[in-house]
Amino acid sequence: MTEKNLPHSNLPFGINHSHFVIYKEPGRYAGWPANYGLWAWDDEIVVGFTVGYHDARGGFHTRDRNRPFVTMQARSLDGGQAWTVTPFPSRTPGGRALSADEHTQPELHTALVLNDADAPAPCPGVDFTHPDFALMCARTGLQAGAVSWFYTSTDRCLTWVGPYCLPDFGQPGIAARTDYLIAGADEALLFLTAAKANGDEGRVFCARTVNGGRTFTFVSWIGAEPSGYAIMPASVRLPDGRMLTAIRCQGQDAGRSHSWIDLYASDDNGATWTYHTRPAPETGRGGNPPAFLRLRDGRLCLIYGYRDAPYQLHARFSADDGHTWSDAVILRDGGGCHDLGYPRAVQRPDGTVVIVYYWNDAPDSERYIAATLHSF
Repeated sequence: MTEKNLPHSNLPFGINHSHFVIYKEPGRYAGWPANYGLWAWDDEIVVGFTVGYHDARGGFHTRDRNRPFVTMQARSLDGGQAWTVTPFPSRTPGGRALSADEHTQPELHTALVLNDADAPAPCPGVDFTHPDFALMCARTGLQAGAVSWFYTSTDRCLTWVGPYCLPDFGQPGIAARTDYLIAGADEALLFLTAAKANGDEGRVFCARTVNGGRTFTFVSWIGAEPSGYAIMPASVRLPDGRMLTAIRCQGQDAGRSHSWIDLYASDDNGATWTYHTRPAPETGRGGNPPAFLRLRDGRLCLIYGYRDAPYQLHARFSADDGHTWSDAVILRDGGGCHDLGYPRAVQRPDGTVVIVYYWNDAPDSERYIAATLHSF
């Protein structure tokens, strides 16, 4: 894969930025880094994503549902400028794609091969505080019947061990994307999405392991069951121990459907949660998940794709631990249509924020994975 620096344009708010291509191939559809994860060790950064085939007749997402997706991984050793792309370096059930069943015809679903030799197995335990540790969640579908599992790595994602089982926690289905907070060598919280009581997606909860991932227990719901959906959490822990979780939401308001991001807070290590604020009151058609991080200067940073015209990548900031938020800052504009976003973000030692997401330049063009580097 040949990487290139995309043309520079001056954006508002005095932000220094550069855009880079991670993966872009004619006729291919690459997407949804938020479903997989982004991990960093100083200037070494790794991201997961999936690749299928482009089809302009594919609907909301212009992907060919009759052809398989594959899970991919990209690594940068220079803080997000040059990237090397490889297949996901581990076993997947049946050799099929992770977290992409909803984008293919049923005969291609990973759910069909969960009982083969590569099926998820119990985790033997892992040290969450290992300096080169990473964890990635995966799933079949999004609604009732969805099954989820996870992988771990202790070599900076050069190899992944797993798949390892996640329980269903007594819920109709579990649709896991990667979101976790480490509390010690044996303890971590996973933030997951369950199918609602009626089988539709989804409702967010947190689960805890205190034995290195061998077993997990349900801890608490985060927010009431929504009339629409509340999915795809992104979580941070503040220096005082408070936890904040940003959630992608969609529902009805004054007779119209719209999408937004809500923020919830816990002061008792996840046992209970309270609604905090609404950092992003509108995220556009179909909504978009948040990338959420605490910057080295103490500000909170929330990043998401904006799926209404003019199709942009937005950031909002809070200098008071999420009580108030800035207006939207445009990180990138010029998207071809709504089919973009799903970001992940990390901050480099020099303060630069590296944001990875999927993008398009025109409605009928390929979808590709890009990185934006910003100094706020």
